[in-house]
Parts: sequence; C-alpha cells; structure tokens
Amino acid sequence: MDIIPRYNVVHKLQKRSLLIAINCVAGLSIFFFGYDQGMMGGVNNAVSYYQDTMKLGYINPNTGAPVITNTLLQGGIVSVYYLGTLIGCLVGGSFGDRYGRIKTIGLGAAWAVIGATLQCSAQNHNWMICARLVNGWGTGILNAIVPVWATETAEHTSRGQFISIEFTLNIFGVVVAYWLEYGCSFYKDGTTSFTWRFPIAFQIIPLLFLAAIVWFFPESPRWLTKVGREEEARYILGRLRGETGADAGRAEAEFQDIRNIAELERKTTHSNSYFSMLFGIESGNLHIGRRVQLVVWLQIMQEWIGIAGVTIYAPKIFEIAGITAKNSQWISGLNDIFYMFSTLICVFTLDRIGRRWTLYWGSVGQGLAMFLAGGFSRLGINATAAGDTASATHYGNAAVSMVYIFTFVFGATWLTVPWLYPAEIFPLQVRAKGNAWGVVGWSIGNGWLTLLCPVMFASLGEKTLYIFAACNAITIPMVWALYPESNQRTLEEMNLLFAADSVWNWEAERNFAILKEQNPELVQAAGRGHSVIDPETGLRRGSVARGMSLNVDANALGAHHHENRDGVGEKQTFKHG
Repeated sequence: MDIIPRYNVVHKLQKRSLLIAINCVAGLSIFFFGYDQGMMGGVNNAVSYYQDTMKLGYINPNTGAPVITNTLLQGGIVSVYYLGTLIGCLVGGSFGDRYGRIKTIGLGAAWAVIGATLQCSAQNHNWMICARLVNGWGTGILNAIVPVWATETAEHTSRGQFISIEFTLNIFGVVVAYWLEYGCSFYKDGTTSFTWRFPIAFQIIPLLFLAAIVWFFPESPRWLTKVGREEEARYILGRLRGETGADAGRAEAEFQDIRNIAELERKTTHSNSYFSMLFGIESGNLHIGRRVQLVVWLQIMQEWIGIAGVTIYAPKIFEIAGITAKNSQWISGLNDIFYMFSTLICVFTLDRIGRRWTLYWGSVGQGLAMFLAGGFSRLGINATAAGDTASATHYGNAAVSMVYIFTFVFGATWLTVPWLYPAEIFPLQVRAKGNAWGVVGWSIGNGWLTLLCPVMFASLGEKTLYIFAACNAITIPMVWALYPESNQRTLEEMNLLFAADSVWNWEAERNFAILKEQNPELVQAAGRGHSVIDPETGLRRGSVARGMSLNVDANALGAHHHENRDGVGEKQTFKHG
C-alpha cells in the first residue's frame, strides 16, 4: 500500500498485535487525562502554591494545615479547566470528523503541551487561570477523539475490553500523580515551588511522546471510508482483522457494512452542526438529537452518583475515624491503588454482561455504599459529640470502608461505560462530534459539582451523601427505560438500533429486530461474520445501500402489524427505492 507511509506500523503488525499497539497509544492519552485530573489535589496543598504564588491563603502556624482565605478563587482555578475541556471537545469533534482521528490526536497533544508549560511556569493566579483554560482545551480535544479512534479500530466483540484497559491506565495516571506529589512534598520540607511545578511539568513527557508517536499509526478505516479513501480503508481493515482465509472475508464484510451505512447516512442526514445535532434538526430517522441527550445525561449522572463527593468528603470521614492528617495521605493513596485494580473487573465483564447490566450493579453497590457512608459518618459525629471516642473511631472506620467500597465499585462499572457509550452509538458522519457531546456532559457535571460540593457539604454535611445515594437509585430506571444495549453490536448496527421514533428502550429493541429481519443484507455481514464475497466468482458483491432510505414502508409495516402477535405495532423500515 504505497499511499500509507512505509514507517506506519500497519505494515509490520496485524490483527491482535496491531490492536494492542493502537490501544497502547490511546491508553497513553487516557493516562495523561487521569494524571491531569489527579494532579491539582496535591498542587492545592503546596505551601509555595497557595501562599506565595497564588495568594490564596496561608499556612496555620500551629497545625501546619493550609488555611484558604479565597476559596472562590481556588475553586475557580480548578473549575476553569472544565470550561477548557468543554470548548476543546467541541473543537476536537469538529476537527476530527473533518481532518481525521490521527491529526486531531496530534493537535490535542501539542495544545496540551502548551497548556502544561504555561501552568508549570505560572507566576500569579491570572496566569494560572489562562494556563488551566489552555490545558483543558487540549484535554478536551483528546477526550473527544481518542475513544472514537479506539472503538473504530476494535472488533465489536471486544470493544468494551479494550476501552476498559485504557481506563485502567486512566486511574494509573491518578495514582502516579498522587504518589509523585507525595514524594515531592518531602523535598526541602515541601516549601519550595518545586513541590508543585515539577508534578505539573511531568505531564509534558507523555504528551510529547504521544505527539511524536501517533503519526506512526493507522487512521481509522471508518473515517477513511467516509471521506472516500476506500483503498486505504480496506487495506487497514485487512491488517486489523486478517488477510488470509476466513479472516479476509471478515475484513471485506466489515468494509461493505461500513460503506453501506456511510452511503445511507449521507442520504438521510443533511445538517451536521452541533446545534442541529443537539435538537435533531434534519437528522431524519437517525434521531441524532436523542443520542446527544442520552450521552450528555449519562456523563452528568456519572458525576452525580458520588465520585466527586467522596473525593471531597473523604478527609472529613478520615477525621471522624481519628486518622491523623499524615496517615490520611497513605489511606487516600492506597484507595487510589484499589481504585485502579478495580477497573480490571470491567475488562473481563463489560463484553460479557453488557453496558446496561454493568451500570445496574454499579448503581446498586454505589448507592448502598453512599447511604451507609452517610449513616456511619453521622453516628461517628454523634459519638464524638458525646465524648465516646472509641465508638466514634469504630463508626469512622466503617465509613472509611464504605469509601473504599464505593470507589472500587465505581472503577469496575460507571468509570468506563459513560466514556465508551458515546463513542459507540453515533453515526459515522458525526461520530467524533457525537463523542464530543459526551465530553460536554462530563465537563458540565464536573464543573457543576466542583462549585456545588463545598456549598452542599458546608450546609448539609454528611446528608449530601444521601443525595448521591438517591442519584444512584435514579440511574437504574433511567438506564433501563432509555438506554439500548450496544454490547456485541457493530458500530454500523447502531443506526438501526436508534431508528425507532419512540424513546423507550424496549421499542428500540423491537424495531431493531424488525429492521434486521427485513434488511438482512445491510449490516448482517460484519455483525454475524458472514462474507460478502461471492462464493462462485470470488468477487466482492456490490453495495446494497444504494436505493435504500430510512423511510417508513407502509406496506411492510401493515404486513408486519398483522403478522406480529406480540403487539409490536407499526415500526420504521428501510425501503428499496
């Protein structure tokens, strides 16, 4: 393949080894994302940062603890990062759909390097606010495009596994940030600017490596098909799936499915702007507006189920348990390590039990842990007020165990699915933009809670944890009623899954079954492993998408209505023109 540069790894690796290499690069980006998230916790506690440089407060001479006098400014410096990610993801989604996944990853990495450089050299809070905004912009670009690139190259039977591995690296980034800052706090008693400037600068290393190495990796074959570069797409798919025997047929079958759906999407949707996507304008029966709402709210609920609250309230729980400030650092660090290992559960379960059941059991476990953490915290506070320190310690330790259980369950369930689902369900024409909407939801949820959590805990105390427990309970009927299962379905099958006019999941599933039955040739090849190679001639069969449209076929609907005794009713179908 002369069109693809000779230095590209697609010429040297194939099948699983190529997929692993791609996911290592994607994982490097997700590692940076986790590191960047975990970094500010230690930075905010550095004396040189909050007292000398940013003028946010002073150190208590008696206890050595930070006393923040301008909490609004401190929160604003943290929160402005999420404004940057919101802007960056919209830029990344648009750029990624127009210019490709690889160029967008390179752009995001370069932009994040600039942001990290500005942060580690900040001389005042105004400088730091601008630097955080720029850094967030680069993170948003990467978060919008990297999951899309990973899902578009993976097989539909193992998409969840590969994305889960990437998010193990995400929490590994949090762990590295925490322990690196913990180590730096001992350098000259943690009083110099090195304590916070070096951890910020450290993220430049993986970013530079990512910016350099990504050009050696193949572009998404789905994006190449969308823009008409079919020869490259077919070659890359062949290397990803195999080029000999039955593997060659599978690669060709998948290519045909991609081309069929790409043609169908071009005829069905006429406006791909973010505004049109949000309100489903001119998207026809693709129902893009509905998909946008689903991914935005899934990401918002990911924050409201309590992960941000546990992070903020954990020091108070440790205090109730009688744990010293120094020991609480060890406990927090160990919790992060358990958190990281919990993500491995998702690696082995997500493609087996599906996205919906993963969210179900996560919500149940997290909700119970939140409720019990709040209850034990209240009992500990009451015992402390009564002077019963022994009971207070026992209740506090029980609350600490609930924190461990919550983060463990979250890492095994809700951490990954809200990032995977947006990268799966959108049409090829707007997949990067669609994933960007998920990042918008994450930015809103994070920014919202970063500002609200201190106020909520100051006013409600441990009762705030009950609110998070209730949010976990709300997500169960929400997912059951509104979110169709994407597990073990090809990306091309998603348009059929969301073709129903009804918002309810059971209607979507019934409609999907009808469309699959009436149009088996459209996406069945890759979905079921059937070949589209003519067995007699050995030649590739032509596209079946030409002459099809996402319109209602009244005759087919009427026939199905009479034949179906389960009361499915009238559904949409593809019709041949």
